[in-house]
Amino acid sequence: MSLDVRTVSASEFPDWLKALKTGFLKPPVIAAEEAAHRLRHVDLSRVHGVFDGGRIVATYRSFAQELTGVGGAPLAANAVSQVTVSPTHRRRGLLSRMITADLAVAKERGDAVATLIAAEYPIYGRYGFGPATWAAEWAVDVRRAGIDPRWSGPEDGGRIELVDTTEIRKTGPEVHDRLRARQHGVVSRQTRGWDLVTGQVREESYPYTEPFSVLYRSATGETEGMLTYTADDKWGDNKQPLNTATVKDFLALTPAAERALWHYLCSVDWITTVRSGYRAPDDLLPLLLPDPRAAQLITHADMLWVRVLDPVRLLESRTYGASGRLVLELRDGLGLAGGRYRLEAEPGGASCAPATESPDLVMDIAELGTLSLGDESVVRLVALGRVEEAAPGAAALADTLLRTSRRPWCPDVF
Repeated sequence: MSLDVRTVSASEFPDWLKALKTGFLKPPVIAAEEAAHRLRHVDLSRVHGVFDGGRIVATYRSFAQELTGVGGAPLAANAVSQVTVSPTHRRRGLLSRMITADLAVAKERGDAVATLIAAEYPIYGRYGFGPATWAAEWAVDVRRAGIDPRWSGPEDGGRIELVDTTEIRKTGPEVHDRLRARQHGVVSRQTRGWDLVTGQVREESYPYTEPFSVLYRSATGETEGMLTYTADDKWGDNKQPLNTATVKDFLALTPAAERALWHYLCSVDWITTVRSGYRAPDDLLPLLLPDPRAAQLITHADMLWVRVLDPVRLLESRTYGASGRLVLELRDGLGLAGGRYRLEAEPGGASCAPATESPDLVMDIAELGTLSLGDESVVRLVALGRVEEAAPGAAALADTLLRTSRRPWCPDVF
């Protein structure tokens, strides 16, 4: 029997969710109320399934997103999510059929990039995606960190406030949007995401524990940071507390807010370990501690992957810290964004257009995705054989133009 790839109807959506849960090794049951709620937050024209007779054996969804580029300009993005193939139908090209069709539609729609969070590293490079941001997680030994347990609050005139999740639901989106306006790599967060992380909506698929919620307000009363965390209840021999605080959400708009929130968390009574949650690899956390060795790196992995669909818009929308000219030859196996482009960049702006002159650098479109947010070194990619330096010195010039002083960061998993 042939396998049919098509969009999913409203009546088929609960079965699509069951197939999704099967792919992610979750119990394949879905409550009618949860299915109805989730249906209200999806565009069915962008929800695809593979049908084997009457059974859905693969799932795929995309949705509209904004990605903050270098310098703060928002880029229209096609966010790819909820991709699964049932164990009975692997290695039949089902993902290729779904993703190539979706990327072609996104290109035609005018999206500059596509984005995703990869569950497995080796899958998406062959479709032109490259890892553009990385994530780090630390476990802080509070007893060794050197934070005075008598810490009583910020010294800059700001204040720490314990609030409930209703206040986080009200205040958090504005903090997130302000962060997104200034931090490259941040993506827009959906309404349903805020509802789930604050417990405004409860679903069996997302077990919820009410977190502790904290805001940092500056001396002027402006909210400049938010933190939510949970804590376990573990005691050792001789009644010694051995509790771990686990960060669920941490957004800081200023170094003062970041310092105050970390110092607060590391001074909570009975907490002996703080797990930071995913942070940028160059996060301030370790160096905010009197003893940075107290922060042990426990995770360092790829986070946001970017697939460039419009090289001209990507390169013209970002800022540059220096002036220079490069001709890039981009190979694209899907035929969506390949070609030769001349980039003329300067701090005041940039122009990018198709070119006919000899290239300075030759690369696959996935490598441009990896370079798109300023995190990777072209010189390093040349050494790895992933970029060809056709003109001497072009890689070093590209690093001068493309790399950023702080690393990009994506705080959202979608």
